[in-house]
Amino acid sequence: MRRHSMNLRRLRFFVTVAEELHFGRAAERLCMTQPPLSQAILALEQELSVTLFERTKRHVALTPVGKQLLPHVTRLLEEVEELPGLARELARGEVGALNLGFVTTADYSLLPTLIGRYRQSYPKVKISLREMNSDLQVEALLQGEIDAGLMTPLHTTLHASLSYLPLHHEPLVAAVPEAWVASGRLTPVEGRLPLAEVAREPLVLFPRRSAPVFHDIITNYFEVNGTRPVIGQEAIQMQTIISLVSAGIGVALVPGSLCQLARPGVRYLSLAEKPPTIETGLAWRRDDPSPTVNRLVEAAEAQGDVEDMPTLTPVLMAATRERHRQNGAI
Repeated sequence: MRRHSMNLRRLRFFVTVAEELHFGRAAERLCMTQPPLSQAILALEQELSVTLFERTKRHVALTPVGKQLLPHVTRLLEEVEELPGLARELARGEVGALNLGFVTTADYSLLPTLIGRYRQSYPKVKISLREMNSDLQVEALLQGEIDAGLMTPLHTTLHASLSYLPLHHEPLVAAVPEAWVASGRLTPVEGRLPLAEVAREPLVLFPRRSAPVFHDIITNYFEVNGTRPVIGQEAIQMQTIISLVSAGIGVALVPGSLCQLARPGVRYLSLAEKPPTIETGLAWRRDDPSPTVNRLVEAAEAQGDVEDMPTLTPVLMAATRERHRQNGAI
C-alpha cells in the first residue's frame, strides 16, 4: 500500500486561494507569481484525486468538496502552527498526563494540598488518581501503570529503580468503638487512652506480609511499653480496618489523619504513651524522563521541609537519601 506524505505548503496555498477566490491576489499574498501557484493547486488536486476549485477566466469558486475540506485543512494548519509551542510546553511539563496512585491516608493529609498546588501551576496537565495500597503502588510503578505514588513505605528499602521523597509524618491514634467508651469498657484518661486498655482488646491490624514496617511499628510499640497486642482480625485496607472497628470487631492504631474519616460508631483517641509516627512520601521511577513527574516532585518538595521531619526508620531514611543523592534529588 502506497503511503502519501501531504505537502503542507500546498495546503497553505489551497487555504489562501480559497480565502481570496482569485489566483492573482492569492499569489500576491504568498509573495509568488501566479503560474507556480496554479501548478501547486493542480498538483494538490491530483494528489487528493478531487477537484477543489471551479475555474473560468473570470471566476474562481470552491467546489462542494473544496468547501467541506477547507475547515479541516484550516484546523490542521492551525495545529501545525501550534506544534512548536506545544512541544515546548510538553518539555516543561506544562501539558500532558499524570497518573498518580495514593493511599487512603494521603487523601486526608497530603493529597488535597499537593494536587491543588500542582493544578494551580499546571492546569493543562490531565491528572488521573488511583486509590491503592502501597504494595500495589510499587507494583504499578514498576510496570509503568502509574507515574508516581503517595505511599506509606512498607519495607525498609524500596525497589532500587524507585526514588522516594518523604513528605509527611503523623502520630498513631487509637480508633475504638464508640459504644465501648460509652459503656466504660474503655476508659480514656484526660482524653487519652492508655495502651494497657488497648492491649486488653482485640486489635485490628495490617498483616505483616503486606505491611511489615507498619505492622512492626505497632507491635514494637506494645513491646516497648511492656505489653503485647491481642490480634483479633487482619485487614489490608485502612477503610476496612475502620469499618471493622465501627462493627465492634476490635480496636486499631491508625495514622492521625484518619480522624477526618468520620465513621458512625468510631471514636479516635490520642494515646497516653508517646505514639510512634507513620511516614507518607512520594515515589517515582528513577529513570522516568517525564517532565510532568519532575514538576510533581518539585511541587512535593515545596510542600514541606524534609530535612526537619522525623523519620520512619533510620534504615529507610538512609536508603532514601542515598537514592536521592544518586538521582541528583538531594
